[in-house]
Order: sequence, then structure tokens, then C-alpha cells
Amino acid sequence: MGHLLQFIYLLGDGKFMWPENLDWHQFDLHKGRRSRDSIYLLLWRDFNGGRALDKVTASLGEDDREVLEKLRSQGEAWIVGGWVREFLSGSDPKELDIATNLEPDLVKSIFPNSIMVGEKYGTVRVRLDDESRSGKIWEVTTLRVDGGYGDGRRPDNVEFGDSIHVDLSRRDFTINSMAIGSNGEIIDPHGGKLDLESGIIRCVGDPAERLGEDGLRIIRAFRFLEMGENGLRDLDLELSRAISVNLHMLERISKERIWSEMKMILSKPNSGKIVRLMHEHEVIEELLPGVSLNLDADLCLDYSVNLAIICSLDNRNGEELSNVLSENLRLSRAESDTVSFLHGLRIHDLDPSMSSVRRFRAALPGYRHSQVFGYLRGIGKETSEFEESLAKVPSFKAGTAPLVDGNTLSEKTGLEPGRRLGRLKAWLHRKQIEEDLAGIEEVIPLIDSLNWKDSDYEEWPILSWP
Repeated sequence: MGHLLQFIYLLGDGKFMWPENLDWHQFDLHKGRRSRDSIYLLLWRDFNGGRALDKVTASLGEDDREVLEKLRSQGEAWIVGGWVREFLSGSDPKELDIATNLEPDLVKSIFPNSIMVGEKYGTVRVRLDDESRSGKIWEVTTLRVDGGYGDGRRPDNVEFGDSIHVDLSRRDFTINSMAIGSNGEIIDPHGGKLDLESGIIRCVGDPAERLGEDGLRIIRAFRFLEMGENGLRDLDLELSRAISVNLHMLERISKERIWSEMKMILSKPNSGKIVRLMHEHEVIEELLPGVSLNLDADLCLDYSVNLAIICSLDNRNGEELSNVLSENLRLSRAESDTVSFLHGLRIHDLDPSMSSVRRFRAALPGYRHSQVFGYLRGIGKETSEFEESLAKVPSFKAGTAPLVDGNTLSEKTGLEPGRRLGRLKAWLHRKQIEEDLAGIEEVIPLIDSLNWKDSDYEEWPILSWP
């Protein structure tokens, strides 16, 4: 099957011309892409006839097609962003973003249940009317031209436009600056498909200008390096240089936005390699000033665990470290608690004894188990013997709830309700779990082995792990 070749000559004023009798072999496409007057080659493989549209349609859900059809009944609409990138990569694209020449008010009138989340910037979160649907949301944005970026985060103003090519020129990286039209055609004025195939992260236009518009693009550049089992993409040399001289732009970005991007980086198979590249560009140090970093560790797929691993060389205690990280990255309470708990484990070696394994099983919720092993393996500790012991532990004979309640214990000891009685109950619960006792008649006699009348009750161990 033949290939369809089309050439676009992009003039300095942004207008397009379709030249005749042009021999593309005489042009260096990569060099041309970085000059003001550039030659771009669009190569649509196997897209003869209706095959392009068929391939796109097959990758869209029924609801996706409905949204596109309704928009296209009133104007034009293009698939843009990550969906195009993943589609061309051979992945299963998920989140569908749409660009349209329709202004927000008209989009809202077509989809009355939609939400205006960025009317100033032309963005509408579209929802279909049928309440029986899954609740899926599509981000639909009007074609626009951005004004200056005075705050280094968002454009000062925008003007709605009618050119998909102009709209694509305002995007961050070439692999994100492609669109798919109504006939399935790939619109690629900046060579994104070629960069995608070559494994290159390259800015649209001048990298320093793109990063100066929005400093978060520094973090996003590293996120897009991830290729899963295929390893990593490479940073374009000019982009790499621009990152190193624009680190100050990160100070202008909200901690929440930075952490949102970092979570995606730290959840992927090659997160360790990416973090090391961020270190080479001094990005990690900029995000976590004063934190002692472990950059040679093996990371897993849990972003909270990976953050704890990266910070495992820090001498602060768990609470102190989690407070520092929360200040710099705006961790949630759950994320902060996870880092604090895991950081405390760095000074412990796993005890594979049956009593320790039973406490581990009873004291920690299931989701903590994988976090503990991921963290300890990441910092170089041996976990296999403990995991083998855990796998052999049968179900608790009496479950994990305490067999002895406070009333029974008060009657047995004469203790009034209070801290001493509560601590004694907790101590018995620990013994019940460690020895896997089956009934109250086995638990109560253990009281006699503890000097519960006169000793310091705060020193009595309770059910916990480690």
C-alpha cells in the first residue's frame, strides 16, 4: 500500500502554502523544524481511503463519538493532546480532549449539563445528558491564541481563534501538538509524529520561551520521558539546556500542581531513571531543598512509597520529614502518614519470627503490606524470609479482635476504667495475637505474668508493628 506524502511550507508570518514540484530529499527536516521558515513532512501510513477514519473510530467509545458528532454538527472539532499521542504510539488511549472552533457558550448550549471551568480560557467540561451514563467528562476547549504569561503559570489573556494550526503552536511539546480531524487525518505542523517515533521530547518553538510561559513544563518534560517497557525517551539538547537555566520558574508554580505531576512520574516503571535525570538537571534538589536524597535506590510503582525511598537517607524522624515534604509538595494527610510510617522503618530489620509476623498481619491494614515490602526492598533490605513466613501463617483462630473486653478485665482485676486498665487490655490483645490464642480462658491467665498493679503501664507493649 502506498504512502501519502504532503508538504507544508510554514512561512514566518504563520501562513501555510502547499508547494508544487518539491523534492523533499533535499531538506533536513530536524534542522528545518528549528528554523523560522521550516519544511514539515506529514506521513500518513496506511491511511488510504477510509482507513484513517476507521482506525480512529475503532479506538473511540460510543460516548466519545457522540460528543464529537454533536460538536461537528455545529462547527468543527478535533481530537488533541494525549489521546493523539497514545493513539499514534500504539497504546490504548483513554482520556479524550477536544479542540473546537465553537465558543464556550455554544458548547454549553449543546451540552446543558456541562460545567464552565475556564470560560476565560475557552474550556468547558462536557457531560452528556443521560444520567444513566458512566459520568464521563470531556474537556472541550475553544481554539485560541494565548497572550503573554506574566505570572509564569497561565496566559494573561486569550483570544479565541479559528485555526487548529495556530492553536497547536501554543502547546508545550511536539508530541502533544498534533490533532486528528473529522476524516481521521493527522494534523502535525511541528513534527510531533517524527519525534514520537524517534523518542524525542522537543518543545514547540523556542524551549526557553515555552518554559518561561509555564514552569510546570519542566516537570512535564520529564514525565513524558516514560515509555513503559520500551524504556525512556530523550530530552532534546536545546530543551535540556533550557531546563537547567530556567529552574527559577519552578518557584512560580503551585506546590499542588508540581506534586500532581510528580505523582505521575513516581507511579511509572522507569521512575528511578527519570528521578536521576531530574537530579542531573538539579530539578529534584529545587523541589526538595535540604532533604538528603537516595538516588540510587530501586523504586516500585507506588508513588508514596517511592517518595519515602528517595528521602530515606534523611536523618529526620518520620513526622519531621513528612512535615518538610508536605510543605514543599502539599502532600495529603494520607500521603504524609505513609511517608512518616515508612521512614520510621529504615532503622529496623525484619524479624521473621512467628510472633512478629502475626503482629504484622493483625496490626497493619492489607494495603500497608505491599508498601512495607516495596519500601524495604527499595532501601536495600532483605524481605524474602519474612514474606515466606507471612505466606505460611494460617488464619487467626479467634480472628484479630480482642477476646477480653474492659468490663471482664475490670471484674477480674478490680481496676477502675482508665489508662491502666486500657493498657492492660491492649497488652493482652498483643499476647493473644502473638500466640494465636483461641479463647478468653487462654488469655485471662496471662495477667499473672505481668506486674500489672505496680509497674509503669506505659512500658507495657501493645499490638503494633514493628
